[in-house]
Amino acid sequence: MISAGEASGELYGALLSREVRKVWPDAEIFGIGGDRMESEGVELLSRISGVIGFTEAVRHLSDLKKTLNRAADALLNNRPDILVLIDYPDFNLALAKKAKAAGIPILYYVSPQVWAWREGRVNKIAALVDKVAVLFPFELSYYEKVGLPCEFVGHPIVETIHLTKTKEEMKREMGLDPRRPVISLLPGSRPSEISRHLPILKDVAAGIHRDYPEYQIVMPLVQNAELKEAPPDFITVLYNRTREAVASSELSAVASGTATLEAALLGTPMVVFFRASFISFHVARLLVNLKFISLVNLLSGKKVVAEYIQKEATAENVLTELRNIIEDQAYRDNMIASLGKIKDIMQGKNTSKRVASIVGEVAGWKSAENQ
Repeated sequence: MISAGEASGELYGALLSREVRKVWPDAEIFGIGGDRMESEGVELLSRISGVIGFTEAVRHLSDLKKTLNRAADALLNNRPDILVLIDYPDFNLALAKKAKAAGIPILYYVSPQVWAWREGRVNKIAALVDKVAVLFPFELSYYEKVGLPCEFVGHPIVETIHLTKTKEEMKREMGLDPRRPVISLLPGSRPSEISRHLPILKDVAAGIHRDYPEYQIVMPLVQNAELKEAPPDFITVLYNRTREAVASSELSAVASGTATLEAALLGTPMVVFFRASFISFHVARLLVNLKFISLVNLLSGKKVVAEYIQKEATAENVLTELRNIIEDQAYRDNMIASLGKIKDIMQGKNTSKRVASIVGEVAGWKSAENQ
């Protein structure tokens, strides 16, 4: 059974399911996910919620409880050989309690961000799960100190980046002028993120269009994203082409999240920004003790890209930093070199394949090689 609560986790669940079936073709997989997991043969009990933040979670509490009850019933009725939890900690830890009581082995893949907030959850996780597979090397120490088996497996997003075309070819396929530079503006993937970030990015785009008319401005969105109002004509909206848009860009403005890591792996200079709801932000501020919020800076251990959060996440600040990247070649080159070091850290892990092996180890399955 796989439980993934959000779009990024659902992708990792799909990649994992594919690798599991390569080794164990007759494996039956069910759980919570989305279209990509379903396309890999996963029987879905419920679809991902896409909820983020305190206020958003409260509004969806009734649906989450129903999903948890449905998942718990399926867990106890089907008794899988292993439960794989992918991030989404509050929901998944509640499900883990049910599995633990039933004696079902548990792998936590994509650890909750205990390094960012509520570090005390490490003890709760250690009491419930059999092993943790983490995406970043700095996460290891948190679990090692409580004696929980833990392994740095790398990030599955790395294995999805297989671009063989040139920038010019990608621009042409997206309907852009292959001879002109591109800037990409990424508002995020969740509806709440898009609604909060779109006004900022529209003003950023207006400034770029005014000051750097040679730049083509693209806004990549997830497939089902809805815009309350049409953007101005000088913004090209692209659906389901985020990777190509960022890869073909000279620079990007990126809402904090996994997209910042993807931009780093693609070597695209960026500025990071984020706005949450008033309540979500102030709750987080009481709980989070981090110098940085972007994965780029966290992995680098220093400020590589500028971050603008909440009140500082203004069009003026984002636009000023984009100007710095465009006009200061030394600054730009130094940022690109630092992004290359992140790529060195994250490459060569074969994440989904390794996690599939861990699934077999924890579940006690034998592969064809070991039979």
